[in-house]
Amino acid sequence: MSKVSTVGVLGAGQMGGGIAQVAAASGMNVVVFDSFPGAIDRCKAVHAKSLGKFVEKGKLTKEQADAAIARIRFVDRLENLTGCDWVIEAVVENAGIKKDLFGKLAAMYPDERVVLATNTSSISITEIATGAGATAGRVVGMHFFNPVPLMQLVEVIPAVQTKAEVVERTIALATAMGKTPLKANDRAGFISNRVLMPMINEAFYAWMEGVAEPEAIDGIMKLGCNFPMGPLRLADFIGLDTCVHIMNVLAEGLNNDRYRACPLLKQLVTAGRLGDKTGRGVFEYGSK
Repeated sequence: MSKVSTVGVLGAGQMGGGIAQVAAASGMNVVVFDSFPGAIDRCKAVHAKSLGKFVEKGKLTKEQADAAIARIRFVDRLENLTGCDWVIEAVVENAGIKKDLFGKLAAMYPDERVVLATNTSSISITEIATGAGATAGRVVGMHFFNPVPLMQLVEVIPAVQTKAEVVERTIALATAMGKTPLKANDRAGFISNRVLMPMINEAFYAWMEGVAEPEAIDGIMKLGCNFPMGPLRLADFIGLDTCVHIMNVLAEGLNNDRYRACPLLKQLVTAGRLGDKTGRGVFEYGSK
């Protein structure tokens, strides 16, 4: 099995939908599964809007955008996720849920040439791979970045069990999707979140300890370090609850309490201020 013709995507949310769009725009057929009410309709709307912007900017023709949309098929039952030669999981960041899904996928696709990839941003690939049982060697981490259609990077993370040829095929697929694949080992947070999240956490400590106000913290990091977005604004974009979750994964996975989430960050999450998705986090964004 050399060329991937049909990619299955579990999850029609922000990440799964973006992965599906990129795969379809690259000429691959895509099957997207999501059973959450309304998720499929929202995903279709996002695809139409996103691809429409690519057409407006001259990056795609109208015909290319229409063809990409036509290559995407949606299903609301997992057993209908059929005919795929590569599957990418992009559901909630919960190790138990992911392992359960990989067990089901392994049973659905007994042919070990079908690679089972996870888009997790922080959970151990080795742990997730155990869900696939005896076929864990075909499980690999394929961490895309948000927004997927615009971000160039894909972190490729092999589990302890992952076969070398699966890693090579993953790098080839990411390249075929127009991305730049870079390999990282299976350690908590991989590279991106291992470096990024402690910086965001430290920005919350700087705010909590009165070093500066949020606008100044973000302004200094943007103007002084040439960041396109300040760390506190980025935290809102990611979701403050997600930031806390990843910090907990880092603390547990690296067995080091220095990675624990800042008390102020946890307090905002407790108050329901999760960032963009709730209309208020560090900053206010109006009603959601």
